[in-house]
Amino acid sequence: MSDKVYVLDASAIIGGFSSKKFQNYITASVIVEVKDFKSKLFLESTIENGSINIMEPEPLDIKNVSDVIRKSGDVLRLSDEDKNLVALAFKLKRENKDPMVVTDDYSMQNVLKIVGIPFRSVLTEGIKEIYGWIKICKGCKKKYPPEYSFDECEICGTRIIKRRIKKKDK
Repeated sequence: MSDKVYVLDASAIIGGFSSKKFQNYITASVIVEVKDFKSKLFLESTIENGSINIMEPEPLDIKNVSDVIRKSGDVLRLSDEDKNLVALAFKLKRENKDPMVVTDDYSMQNVLKIVGIPFRSVLTEGIKEIYGWIKICKGCKKKYPPEYSFDECEICGTRIIKRRIKKKDK
């Protein structure tokens, strides 16, 4: 790996993070996620002065990330914007960069930990261990795969909830 770079999500922008020493990247969807006036001004000025670049991931990187997210169960908790940001980190790594993702999103951190891409938090402590997610019926405790799309159990009709499960580190 050669060039250290930062991939920033909306929480990084809201927290006022932008590396002065290394290049920063966001996807276009991050711009849409930043809503408050102060953060918008910060983002606009860093884009104008060239310290933050807008870049989108490649379809290959999105596919690879989607596979990991589906297996980890984080598909239940990550938005398309989050997936694209992780995929952008994949792309930069493929291009021999050394990406560090700046995010307070625990599900994004979980996926990044699984794939071995470093991350740091801005406003929160961040995760320490890898977790998975399952869907389980509150009544009969039947387990469902993450892609199960119904809210009620097919056996007893009780509500299905998401439950975090601890996974072993790689």
